[in-house]
Formats: sequence, C-alpha cells, structure tokens
Amino acid sequence: MTLAGKRILLVIAGGIAAYKSLDLIRRLRERGAEVRPIMTRGAQEFVTPLAVGALSASHVYTELFSREDEQDVGHIRLARECDLVLVAPATADLMAKMANGLADDLASTVLLATDRPVLIAPAMNPKMWVHPATQRNFALLQRDRINAIGPMEGEMAESGERGRGRMAEPLEIVARVEDLLSGPKPLAGLKAVVTSGPTHEPIDPVRYIANRSSGKQGHAIAAALARLGADVTLVSGPVTIPDPAGVQTRHVERAEEMRDAVLSALPADIAVMVAAVADWRVATSAGQKIKKQPGEAPPPLQLAENPDILKTVGHHSERPRLVVGFAAETENVEENGRAKLERKGADLIVANDVSPETGVMGGDRNRVRLISRGGVEAWPDLSKDDVAERLALWIATQIGGTGT
Repeated sequence: MTLAGKRILLVIAGGIAAYKSLDLIRRLRERGAEVRPIMTRGAQEFVTPLAVGALSASHVYTELFSREDEQDVGHIRLARECDLVLVAPATADLMAKMANGLADDLASTVLLATDRPVLIAPAMNPKMWVHPATQRNFALLQRDRINAIGPMEGEMAESGERGRGRMAEPLEIVARVEDLLSGPKPLAGLKAVVTSGPTHEPIDPVRYIANRSSGKQGHAIAAALARLGADVTLVSGPVTIPDPAGVQTRHVERAEEMRDAVLSALPADIAVMVAAVADWRVATSAGQKIKKQPGEAPPPLQLAENPDILKTVGHHSERPRLVVGFAAETENVEENGRAKLERKGADLIVANDVSPETGVMGGDRNRVRLISRGGVEAWPDLSKDDVAERLALWIATQIGGTGT
C-alpha cells in the first residue's frame, strides 16, 4: 500500500483521454490512496460523474457555484485538504488557464488556490501539443514548478493520427505520484540491472525460436525498484508493452545480446534476472528464407546452447551483492527451484508454475514461491504489479541502502 493515507485531488478535464481516469482512480485506490475527484463540464461529456463517483467512493465536485459544496468556501478546502493535485488528462485549454492564472470554473479556481504539489498529465492532438501557444504555456508551468508526465508518443484514440499527445498510462502516472509523495527511499544510491521478456533466436530472416513471455513481470519489477530509489537498467527482449517510467531500458533480440548488455551494466548492487531466455539457438541461421521443397522432409536444425545469463552473473568477478533469478517451471516447481539456486549461484530464486492452465505466461497475475538457502516462502495469487512491489521491498530489506 505505497500510497496508504495519501489524499489525491484528481482533476479530470474534457478530453477523450478522460476514459483513462477511471483506471487511474482504481490504480490509486489499490495502493491505498484516497481520491477526491473534480470534473470539468467537458470531462462530463466523456465519462459520467456516476462512474467516477462509484470508482472513487467519493463525492464528485463539478460546480464552482454549488450551494451545497460552497457554503464553507469549498474550493479553498479542496485546494488545501490534499497531499497532491493530479490533473489527468490536462487539456490544452486547462493548461492555458493554469499558465495565465485564469479561474473561471471549479477546476481552474482550485488549481490557482492550492499550495500543494501539482502533477499534470497532458493529453491532446499532436498538432495542438506542438502549437507555439501550448509550448509557451507548458514552459511557463515548468518554470512555476508544476510537475508533468508526458505526453507520450503514439496513436490518438479519436483521430488515428500518430505523434506526441497521448496521455501517459495510468500505471506510469501512479509511479510518478508515488515518486512525488514518497519519503526516504531505501534503495537510493544503489544500482540494479533487470532482465525481462523473451529472446528471439533467428532461424532465418523471417522465423525464430521464442517463448510466450510478455515481459509484464520483469518490467513491473524494474519499475518497483526504481520507485524505491534504485538506479535501474532494464535489458528487455522483444515485447509489446511500453518501457517502464524512471528506468533506463536497453532493447535486445537474442540471448547473446542480452548477456552482453547485462555484463556491460555491471558493476551493480542488485541483479534480478526475470527474462525467459531461450535455452537454445540455431547454430547457423540461414541468410535467406528457408523454402519448403515438395516431397522433401523439413531441413534439420542444428541447435547450440545459449549463454546462461543468470549463472554468468552469479559467478562473475563483479557479482552483484544480491542476485535474484526466476524459475519458470511446469512441474516440480519447488524442487527445480532449489536445484537452480545452487547451480546458478543465486541468492534467491523466484519460482512459479507456468503451465498453460495457470495463464501466467502473458497474463496479469502470478503465484510465486521465494526459494533461498533459508527456506521457502509461498506467496498468494497476486497481480504482477503486486508481486513486483513485494519483491522490491524484500530486496530492500535484504540489501539496505543509503535511504536518502
């Protein structure tokens, strides 16, 4: 519960990205935050106060001149009775009001009256974002020490255009909120390297050997370590999910490339090897696409063993102080995890059952067992984000840090 007891005043402005505010509320409350929402009239054209109120379990404030809400100067109370004001989405219009000190509705009045930290998540059409007026306003807000996340590059929901203008994803915004409101960070001053995703081992220019790893667990762990203050390098195989916020990400394809990227990130204090690295590669991949020949058997593939990255790190001359490996098993999970702990030179093996019926590979949930020389700790079924947070805290308790 990283935001337990924190009070977030969420201002939802009128853009298509307002639909993301519903997931954002859920993510904030999952982490223990109390969310009090303000909706502009434009926001109510995209999502309803009923939905926002149901998810936030709070009264939704919409009007500056509300007889009920303003009888005790409600806009001032809203502006002060919070730990942070979050504007998501922050439209070009609302950013312009903020930059120029306008206060003609509840949202802009509260933003002018608050003395709390403010975080905006801009969202708009790419042409609107690059317009000189918007850029001037954004520069003014930065000079006024307004915090910002995004906008991000991508395809626009309403027009299909591509460019910079997408609102940051809810989990990225939550990570920034946690960063702004966090106290001492137990992993500050420490360096971590994390691997994530699958590797693709080419057979020919169009085919490869791979597995079903989505990278969700590894990416979540990298982000969780960064939130605790670690300087994180993430070495990611080919995935379709975005790079986590606050993390330096290096993209690779093959196991040998992943090994080289990991070793180049040493020395480090912490290594968490989550990637599902292909055990084998084709000894010599074809330079051209291999063609089927009528009546002939498929050509044989000569396989060679890939480097064992976890074992390499566990026995390296610059071995990190804490080495954590993952064991994705389909049977004898605990026994195989214990064997891997000794063989790879790790301090901890996080073992899980990835049989098809578990839905772990590519899914959003995980059930893991922490295997160390001190014994086995079984965790309940959790979201991969929750596994990441718990593991990052476990690492912090084991290794300590500067705590700055």
